[in-house]
Amino acid sequence: MNDKLTIFNSDGQSRPVSFVETMTVKEGVECDVYEFLNDATQDLAIVRVRSGCKTPLQRILLGTKTIEGYVSGEAKLVVTRGDGTTQMFKFGTEEVNDPVIVNVGDIMQWESISDLIFFEICEPPYEDGRYENLADI
Repeated sequence: MNDKLTIFNSDGQSRPVSFVETMTVKEGVECDVYEFLNDATQDLAIVRVRSGCKTPLQRILLGTKTIEGYVSGEAKLVVTRGDGTTQMFKFGTEEVNDPVIVNVGDIMQWESISDLIFFEICEPPYEDGRYENLADI
């Protein structure tokens, strides 16, 4: 996915986007940051995770809505909710690949089984301090 998006398709909607920058999150994880045109209330990240790599283990500290959505590859997303319950979502298999909403206080981590691409929509747009990186358990 070297070409930058101009349209983001999700939930049956096509929304125009503008590329901002590519960031290296950690070894094996990088993301392309986009702004939604005509909607300053959200932003979009398209995240690429190499096979066998994980995103940082992160607690959500800020924001009103964070949506994690599968694009391609095979992976699992583990979310520990604020009440201590843990949910595991498997993507790229026969299971449903619906987006997952994570909330302030939740802890999340993607683990790639094969090269993974997922999207993240932040409302309001991402800013430093939204996530707290935790030590892997």
